Amino acid sequence: MRQIVLEQPGTFAGRAAPEPEPTEEHAVVRVHRIGICGTDLHAFAGRQPFFSYPRVLGHELGVEVIEAPPNSRGIRAGDRCAVEPYVNCGTCHACLRGKPNCCERIQVMGVHRDGGMQDRFSVPVRLLHKSEKLTLDQLALVETLGIGAHAVERSGLNDEDEALIVGAGPIGLAVYMFAKTTGARIRVLDINETRRSFIEALGVETQSEPDGRLADVVFDATGNRTSMEKCFEFHAHGGRIVFVGLVQGSLTFDDPNFHRRETTLLASRNSCGDFPRIIRMIEEGEIDTSPWITHRMRLDEVPSRFEEVWSSPGLVKCVIETGASNG
Repeated sequence: MRQIVLEQPGTFAGRAAPEPEPTEEHAVVRVHRIGICGTDLHAFAGRQPFFSYPRVLGHELGVEVIEAPPNSRGIRAGDRCAVEPYVNCGTCHACLRGKPNCCERIQVMGVHRDGGMQDRFSVPVRLLHKSEKLTLDQLALVETLGIGAHAVERSGLNDEDEALIVGAGPIGLAVYMFAKTTGARIRVLDINETRRSFIEALGVETQSEPDGRLADVVFDATGNRTSMEKCFEFHAHGGRIVFVGLVQGSLTFDDPNFHRRETTLLASRNSCGDFPRIIRMIEEGEIDTSPWITHRMRLDEVPSRFEEVWSSPGLVKCVIETGASNG
């Protein structure tokens, strides 16, 4: 069985790996689709927090169950599933308080433990979410949408608010998808003309630079230090900032400005219990992610093409196909 491993920043390699085995709590799945996200790009560049090398990347996954133990969730061989990649302990303070997304001992697939850039691997059955309707492409993007759903929930956004989303990549798009369900007025700021054009096609107001208007809620989906620090200039008095992306290192802000506006600053980490709702929304046509996928490559092309795709000016979302199925 093959794996693609990120040996060190900037260097992928293929290697053989033993076949995974099912257990009383783990199913064996065949990986069909792997979404590339900012976490993978930061890991490739050597600036991803919570990360060590070598590592098998891949946490946005559309999979098929090969073998599953008896379970109460109805997961069985042949099911197509999205994978919730956050392996939490269930016993720490955060887990007991209903916040498994920030478990004190969390192990995120593709970050703290090996992920899905391989033909097959074992997954806790409790983290598999099946759908009889969604395509493998759609299943692979459920995790991305979960990041946006949790960020909007954290923000408390409502129909009296104006929101500014900084960054129109996949995470910014995911934030937009759930921000619009609140009835809030939404603007998107991004310096990339291609991404602005992409989101303008959804009927969203965009801007290439700050225009002086202040928002009640500012979401930063860039993971860029300069951008995140500038967010303290973009919100109205009494407003909120939600950092959806993160950086390796420290951020600074002007404390008098922070206090004068009585700013609320929020971090948003992972997704938290949103997978079933997101799958239902896609099944019912409330969310359409099909236009997001602008690039594709095969799993065996990752070592040679990853940097090329990452730097493509028209990139919105790249999905890796393992070659196991075209469905």
